[in-house]
Order: sequence, then structure tokens, then C-alpha cells
Amino acid sequence: MDEFMYETVELLDENNNPVTFRYVMSLTLDNRDSEYIVLSTLDSENRGPEEDELVILRVEQDENGDDVYVGIEDEDELNEVFEAVTELYDELYPGS
Repeated sequence: MDEFMYETVELLDENNNPVTFRYVMSLTLDNRDSEYIVLSTLDSENRGPEEDELVILRVEQDENGDDVYVGIEDEDELNEVFEAVTELYDELYPGS
């Protein structure tokens, strides 16, 4: 049995096949009016936080107000969010 319980998120890949990810965190940057979700692949669950393979997506709402996760195409935006995630990881896992 798993020692730690974690939330999972199931998304559809480009072929409409379900893929399950481990929820890591959500965050909003002060200088952007967007929310982001950070996921890691389940095959990384046996690695330390510094080795996680992360997926960072922007949270948007569809016409019904439901959350939709969108890939970040703007490299500057992605780098900015990744830096914020790295800072949070450093706070959560000091010395890693």
C-alpha cells in the first residue's frame, strides 16, 4: 500500500487516451492574471522532488465556466511560471 496519498488528474492525450498525473500544486503569479496547475507523471512517484517530471498548464474556463487546462506556448510565460514553481519547491524541500 502507498505510504502517501495524493490527488490525481486524468487528462486526454493527443490520441484521446486517458493519462493520469499526480497533482503537485496550483499557483497564481502576482504579475499575471492567470492560474496555473502543476502535475507530475505517475512514473516519477518513486523519485525525489528534484527529479520529478513536471507538466505546467494554464487554467482557463470554457463557455460553461468549467476549468480547462491549456499548454503554455509562450516561452517567457513558461519560464516565469517554472521559476515560481522552483522557488516553491525550494521552500517545501530545503536542501534538495
